[in-house]
Amino acid sequence: MVDTLLPASIDVPEAQLDDLRQRLRRTRWPERETVVDWSQGIPLGYVQDVCATWRDDYDWRRCETELNGYDQLRFVDVGPDGMPLGIQVMYAPSAEPAALALVMTHGWPGSVVEFLDIVERLRDPVADGGDAADAFHVVCPSLPGYGFSDRPAGHGWHVEAIADSWARLMTALGYDRFGAQGGDWGSAVTTRLGVQHPERCLGIHLNMVSVGPGREATDDLTDAEQSALASLAHYQQWDSGYSTQQATRPQTVGYGLVDSPAAQAAWIIEKFWAWSDHDGHPEDVFSRHRLLDNVMHYWLPGTGASSARLYWESFRRVSRDPVNVPAGMSIFPKEIFRASRRWAERRFSDIRHWNELDRGGHFAAFERPDVFVDEVRTFFRSVR
Repeated sequence: MVDTLLPASIDVPEAQLDDLRQRLRRTRWPERETVVDWSQGIPLGYVQDVCATWRDDYDWRRCETELNGYDQLRFVDVGPDGMPLGIQVMYAPSAEPAALALVMTHGWPGSVVEFLDIVERLRDPVADGGDAADAFHVVCPSLPGYGFSDRPAGHGWHVEAIADSWARLMTALGYDRFGAQGGDWGSAVTTRLGVQHPERCLGIHLNMVSVGPGREATDDLTDAEQSALASLAHYQQWDSGYSTQQATRPQTVGYGLVDSPAAQAAWIIEKFWAWSDHDGHPEDVFSRHRLLDNVMHYWLPGTGASSARLYWESFRRVSRDPVNVPAGMSIFPKEIFRASRRWAERRFSDIRHWNELDRGGHFAAFERPDVFVDEVRTFFRSVR
């Protein structure tokens, strides 16, 4: 069956959890780094400590129960390769009659875990001390090849195809009009929803805005714009090796990620250190068990290769199509790249909310849930 929604609670066999613990016990470790910081990558001692927690003190069933506390659905769609593909959807409809449907899209190395601490606030603002007029029907699909969604067997699942699939998902849920929100790859998918489905997409909210100054606008840069370009240069020189590998040889990196839980955890958690706004350590911001909840969305379904393929599919598909639907943008100071408003206005014609925050990074909903919820509510008041 295609274009259908089926119940799909998450129920991982105990044998998979036993296998994980056995693999963690048998990890073959490299020697420690030759520096005293993270400049060579995530430190050996920290990875060993995290993996010991994962092996001896981590409870997947806690996370599984939390996920299944919301409707877990399977949206069976036909992809650009002509093959059916199941998309796992975490769905939290609101009881408020005037709630707005909102599709929220994660990125890499994230998952729907990023949204677990904000879903209730978005769908039931009154319980959060807010206004019923701000309620959302929250729709959180896992990207193809991510989490508990199916792994594509053919190519063509780039961000444009995903945006079309999300539009069909919203139709299947019964929503003719909806809003969209995203960061990282979710920002790209959300932007494409605004471009490809403007008649249905009421507005988009982004917490990562991937627009630059353009060749003719680099002579009169502000201090903030110069800082943003310096951050991007640092990223390209020191922090982009993962994206080059995933955009060029995702299959190769997948062998290690799917076989070794230590490798998968290190590959992901290092980015939570690099891209979040903390005081020197990722656990200043995220609990260790929450980090492992997210890693499990890669380890359990074995998506080390399939998640990386989104880079191969989309990294060279740079789009500058104008975006004319209403847009809201929240710029967090530790984001990988921070666009300025005048750069954004070159592509987005109707920016109704622009805010530059004083704390927060790439994983905005995960790092700063209170601020993130306020940003989303504020923007969508302008389009309801």
